[in-house]
Amino acid sequence: MSEASELEWKSLDPSEIPLSEIDLVDPQIFHNDFHVKVFERLRSESPVHYQRDHELVGSFWNVTRYEDIMSVDTDPATYSSEGSIVATDQEEEFPLPMFIAMDPPKHDKQRKEVSPVVSPRNLAQMEGTIRKRAGDILDSLPINKEFNWADKVSIELTTQMLATLFDFPFEDRRKLTRWSDVATADEQSGIIESEEQRRAELFECLEYFTGLWNERVNAPAKNDLISMLAHGESTRNMDPAEYLGNLILLIVGGNDTTRNSISGGIKFLNENPLEYQKLLENPGLIPNMVSEIIRYQTPLAYMRRTALKDALLGGQKIKTGDKVLMWYVSGNRDSTVISNADSFLIDRKDARKHLSFGFGIHRCMGNRLAEMQLRVLWEEILKRFEKIEMTGPETMVNSSFVKGYSHLPVTIKK
Repeated sequence: MSEASELEWKSLDPSEIPLSEIDLVDPQIFHNDFHVKVFERLRSESPVHYQRDHELVGSFWNVTRYEDIMSVDTDPATYSSEGSIVATDQEEEFPLPMFIAMDPPKHDKQRKEVSPVVSPRNLAQMEGTIRKRAGDILDSLPINKEFNWADKVSIELTTQMLATLFDFPFEDRRKLTRWSDVATADEQSGIIESEEQRRAELFECLEYFTGLWNERVNAPAKNDLISMLAHGESTRNMDPAEYLGNLILLIVGGNDTTRNSISGGIKFLNENPLEYQKLLENPGLIPNMVSEIIRYQTPLAYMRRTALKDALLGGQKIKTGDKVLMWYVSGNRDSTVISNADSFLIDRKDARKHLSFGFGIHRCMGNRLAEMQLRVLWEEILKRFEKIEMTGPETMVNSSFVKGYSHLPVTIKK
C-alpha cells in the first residue's frame, strides 16, 4: 500500500466503510488498532463474512465470533488444515509442508515426535535457565536512556530460548530471528525485496540445519528438536522441503508469538496505568496478567482452514473447498463470551479463556513455555525496575498474520 493510500485508510471511519470493501488481509488495518472497530462491526453485522476475489488470496470466509471460531477449530473432519494455514495457498514450485498444515494421522504422528521438548518435566528444568537469561538481559539494559524493547528484550530472550530448544550454535542465534522474519514476509513487508530473496534465505536456513541434522542423526538421540526430528519414526525420512517446513513452523511458533506478547505487555501497561499500578502493588497477579496479555495481543491474528465438505456456519453455507479464516484477534474481543472484552484487565477472572493458542488438535504445542517465559520475565522485571515507560509510538510489522512489533521505544527508571 502506498503512503498516500495508507494515510487515507487511517482517516476512514470503520462504521462508514461498505462491508464489501473491507479488506481483512490488508496489514494496514492492524496499525493504530484500526482493526478493533472493523471486527466489532463484523461480529455485529456479518459474523461469517465472505470476501470476494482478492487479487492475492481469492475468495474466502472470515469467521469473527468466538463460538463460531471454536466450531471450526475443533472440527478437523469438516475444516482441514492440509496445505496451508495462511490465506494464500502453498506455492506449487516451492511447497513447505509442515505438521500444523496437515490432518491426522500424519499431523498427530509428527507432532508427537517433538512434543516431549515442552513436557512438564522439561519445562521445570528450563525455568532456571530462562530466569538467568532474563536477568542477564535486564541487567544489561541502559537506565534513563531510550532503546528498542522489541529488539533488546523481546527478540533476544525468545531467540536465546529457541537456540536452546534446537541446541543451535548460540553465537549464531540471530540467524533464527532473521529466518523467522523472512518465513512470514512478503514483498510488501519491508523485510525482503523479492520472493527470490525469500527463497534464497530459506535455502540458507535449510543448508545450515541440514548440517546439524547430519550431526545429530549419527549421534545418540538427545532432547533437542533437531535430534527428535532426526530420530523420530515419522520424521527421520522427511524430504528436504518437509524438513524446512517443520523447521519454519518451530522457529516461528517459538519466536514470533512469544516475543510479540513480551512487547505487547509493555504497551498495554503503559496504555492502562491503573493496571500497571495494580501490578506494582500485587506481583502475585503476574500469572493471570500473562494470560491477559496473550489474549489482548493475539500474536497470530488468524488461522486458515479449508472446508472438506459443505457445512452451515453462523447461518452461512460453506461449500467444499472454501477457504475459512478464523480471526482469533476478533474472537478474543467478543464481549458475548468474554466480559468487558475491549478492556485490558490484569486481574480478569476468565483471563485464560482466550483463543490465542487455538483449540483442538492444533492447539499451540508450546503454550506453557510461552506463558513461563512471560511470567519469569515479569517476575525479574519487578525485582529490578520501578517503571518501564514507552517514549513514543510503536512500529508494527507489516503483516495480517503475525500481529507484532518491530520497534517499541522505552526508557527504564529505577
